[in-house]
Amino acid sequence: MTAQPPGRVVIAPSLLAADAGRLREEMESVVQSGADWLHFDIMDGHFVPNLSFGPHVLAALRPHSTLPFDVHLMIAPIDPFVAAFADAGADHILIHPEAGPHPHRTLQLIRSLGKSAGVVLSPGTPVETVAWLLELADIVLVMSVNPGFGGQRFLSSQLPKIAALRRMIDACGHPVRLSVDGGIAPDTAPLVLAAGADTLVSGSAVFGAPDRAAAIAAMRGGPPPGEVGC
Repeated sequence: MTAQPPGRVVIAPSLLAADAGRLREEMESVVQSGADWLHFDIMDGHFVPNLSFGPHVLAALRPHSTLPFDVHLMIAPIDPFVAAFADAGADHILIHPEAGPHPHRTLQLIRSLGKSAGVVLSPGTPVETVAWLLELADIVLVMSVNPGFGGQRFLSSQLPKIAALRRMIDACGHPVRLSVDGGIAPDTAPLVLAAGADTLVSGSAVFGAPDRAAAIAAMRGGPPPGEVGC
């Protein structure tokens, strides 16, 4: 799993919200603004009703950043594509348990390729689903919107799920990051952090901000890079 300073809130801007015609520049902008990870939403138009990036996009961007590539696969079937994204430069590969018949096998495959493995829970996926997969997970990602589109409103119904997962993770005996994606902005970030999350995926609130460094710092709860807090 990607190491982070103890207690640090990880911010992972989602490139789904970036200007697709300037992906390299957009990526470099959020890196300079204080991003910790770079999040890629991979959609196939089948598992979710949209299309986005393929592995060639990751491969093209990989030489231009040393930050971890956090890759959320919203595709089915999933197993035939895991190796392609690993080869393209993914550091973390996150899957939905519903995307294949044997999620344990998929997580084992990801780990066998030397990548961090993650489990994603959609709003309608019960928290109990992850109980049987947690031993193989480095990351659990809670979707606080329904997957498939950017720019959706935060679902506060997911806060109890985040809190329940925090308790499960604390009891599991190995480090697992608890990530949240969907409607994450300076006003919703404190809610999910208070519920127990330690990693925030945010698209529109970062890429649509006039000051991206300030937006990232606000979600993290500190001053922008280069500024000293009181």
